[in-house]
Amino acid sequence: MPSEEKKQEVIHTKIWREEPEPDNPFAAKKCFCAGYDVYGDLLDKASWVEYLYLLFKLEKPTQEQAKLLETIAVAISNPGIRDHSVRAAMNAGVGGSTAASVLMAALAVGAGQYGGAREVFLVMQLWEECGQDLEKWEKVLLNPPKEERADIWQPMEHPPGFDPNGVSCPAPIVQTLKKLASLSNSNSSLNWLLENQAALEKTVDMPIAFTSVAATAFQDLEFSSEQGEMLYLLLRLPGASAHALEQKYYGIKKYPFFLNKLHLIDESDPGQP
Repeated sequence: MPSEEKKQEVIHTKIWREEPEPDNPFAAKKCFCAGYDVYGDLLDKASWVEYLYLLFKLEKPTQEQAKLLETIAVAISNPGIRDHSVRAAMNAGVGGSTAASVLMAALAVGAGQYGGAREVFLVMQLWEECGQDLEKWEKVLLNPPKEERADIWQPMEHPPGFDPNGVSCPAPIVQTLKKLASLSNSNSSLNWLLENQAALEKTVDMPIAFTSVAATAFQDLEFSSEQGEMLYLLLRLPGASAHALEQKYYGIKKYPFFLNKLHLIDESDPGQP
């Protein structure tokens, strides 16, 4: 019997296409992202933010979209040393962990439902459900939907996008929201949030968090909730990385959270009794 023709295995992607080198089929001669020649055209023409948008949306951003994404990227690139994900990276860095471990620590802690990427995902889902209807927002915030995957995500302990431990909305969040709203048209979700911030905060008796602002910006950029979750994880890594490297340089003796907890009898051989 004739042997059956072996089925060719291919990766299905609309994002990426390559043309091989004539002398090496395993090396690319040209690389195309959403139809654009990356190294022939984009390399000296597109900014990092424009290329990021292209990767996720498969189309070139407008100047307004690129500016909005760039501004939210700057706002959240370093959440600061109070942030749990940054502190996780700092702990890993000062402890001598590898670079990959530092980033994984930041991602793991920054992935959750309290100020993390999953909270951004949930806020974006609320945008899809409520739009710019204040009455719907007030209703759903008082009775949040339950997560279907209870085996992965526990029930939310606070309304998504709000700080349960906050008193008033911190200045950086207010400044970021106002700046982003000024870059958007008057009918944008960001301007709606700015106009209705006080009403929403009064409903739940909590100030909005950075997750609300980031989720709303991603909503205006027409990212999906899954894309917004991924971007929030990605765009917060620069600060975590920089702080981890800084603390590794300073060393464990200058790290206040470990300083009075470790007692080494013989610094040359910590394992000795």
